[in-house]
Amino acid sequence: MAEEETPTPEKGATAEDEAPDPALPDVAEGEASFQWKGLRLDEMGGVQVGRVEGSFVDDVTGRVEWLMARMGRFGHYCLVPARDAVTANGRAWVPYTRDQIRKAPRVQPGKPLERESEQMMLDHYGIGKAATGRSAELAEREAKTKTVHPADS
Repeated sequence: MAEEETPTPEKGATAEDEAPDPALPDVAEGEASFQWKGLRLDEMGGVQVGRVEGSFVDDVTGRVEWLMARMGRFGHYCLVPARDAVTANGRAWVPYTRDQIRKAPRVQPGKPLERESEQMMLDHYGIGKAATGRSAELAEREAKTKTVHPADS
């Protein structure tokens, strides 16, 4: 019986050349938002910040834009940008510090956000002035309009 060889990356291949893991949630798909729920939320250094309790999706595209995190067992809820989140082994990591996440503006779990509130969130995370990404998308929306809502509503 011949031994099967484990495929190895070709010389010069990068991680970008590899196919994405289909088991991981894709923030571009609204239906994948429920896969985030229940994950432990950590900062990139591995320090636990809270737990993902849900997500908020764009009203127009259905794309997951925010992860709703609960800070502690009886803590408050806040949103964390989903675009830079990565996940594996029951955890989600985000490139923000525990302190920055805990000081984020609080949200009501079942209530949508208007453009101005969402822009305030982006500003809090230091990504509100970008000419691309979510900030640019919000700039195209009318003032006082609902831009994101909880994924399950």
